[in-house]
Amino acid sequence: MSMNRQQKRMLQKQGEVDAAGEPVRGRRQPNSAPPQDRTSPVQFLREVRGELRKVAWPSRDETVNYSIVVLFAIVLLGAFIYGLDWVFATFILDLFEN
Repeated sequence: MSMNRQQKRMLQKQGEVDAAGEPVRGRRQPNSAPPQDRTSPVQFLREVRGELRKVAWPSRDETVNYSIVVLFAIVLLGAFIYGLDWVFATFILDLFEN
């Protein structure tokens, strides 16, 4: 197996090859760490609150501007779909009328 020094060291750390660079034949056993205790709901809520403090929340002006953009896009897209529906419905009705 051809590999450079860095690859060999990395694979040795992972337990994939031995000191000579030969592949280890057996599968590694997963680390059997003791199961961790579950956190209490109070601790969970404290951690959630701490994480939410780290969030970069938008300002009120940014929220209003983004909301206006989204509403405008929804109205525009809705009008476009309505127009396509009307055109296709008119075409189909005209096609089958004859």
